[in-house]
Amino acid sequence: MSPLISPEDLAALAGVTVLDVRWRLGGPPGVELYREGHLPGAVFCDVDADLAGPAGADGRHPLPSAAGFESAMRRLGVRDGRTVVVYDDAGSTVAARAWWTLRYFGHQDVRVLDGGFPAWTGAGLPTDKEFPEVEPGDFTARPGGMPVLTAEEAATLAADGVLLDARAAERYRGEVEPVDPVAGHIPGAVSAPTTGNVGPDGRFLPSEELRERFAALGVREGVPAGAYCGSGVTAAHEVLAMGLAGLPAALYVGSWSHWVADQSRPVATG
Repeated sequence: MSPLISPEDLAALAGVTVLDVRWRLGGPPGVELYREGHLPGAVFCDVDADLAGPAGADGRHPLPSAAGFESAMRRLGVRDGRTVVVYDDAGSTVAARAWWTLRYFGHQDVRVLDGGFPAWTGAGLPTDKEFPEVEPGDFTARPGGMPVLTAEEAATLAADGVLLDARAAERYRGEVEPVDPVAGHIPGAVSAPTTGNVGPDGRFLPSEELRERFAALGVREGVPAGAYCGSGVTAAHEVLAMGLAGLPAALYVGSWSHWVADQSRPVATG
């Protein structure tokens, strides 16, 4: 079953839970976009509050606790036996974090709306401004459904496998750093901005093109691979794209914000 779904297929699908996970690094809050219009019946899911634990030494978007995530998903109407569809308006770079987190905590049927909100409206499908009444869900969080990396494992993977850095190339090179206190990248990591996973329309490239892209970056069958970004949001997009290409990958959830929290860890630039 593909983790992607088209606007047309979603419009024809009944009995699903739809989560709007639009978000901007540095704001404004995604709920403001939700208020302006969203998919009919969609419920707003807050990246900071619902898909991550409190920011701190573990990073800006660490894994939430199982109990906290379960509570948030039940409040949003997520059920174990019901398909969940997630979307954003940023080429699925944010929706992928919702997809990954739900999969990590054991949900078996999570889809990403390919192309997101722009694809939905571009197809002439209706939007809504109402806040729907949500029937509480029965989702049970079962951690461990997706592979994760510690900082030490990420460093080892950068040396012995392939560790992809999903951030913009200038952040990887250390030329700019708009959020974290230190610029640069994990030594040995390979620059692979998530923008290369999608076409101009914000939809994922065909699987064969994704395989070619990742092969050029050193990712191929039999080679362990993983991804990180600033705080574990867009790196989930890299994991999803590699999955579409048939290449399993682990996520360093703490990512750069966790890596630089320990000043003894090495930093590379250039």
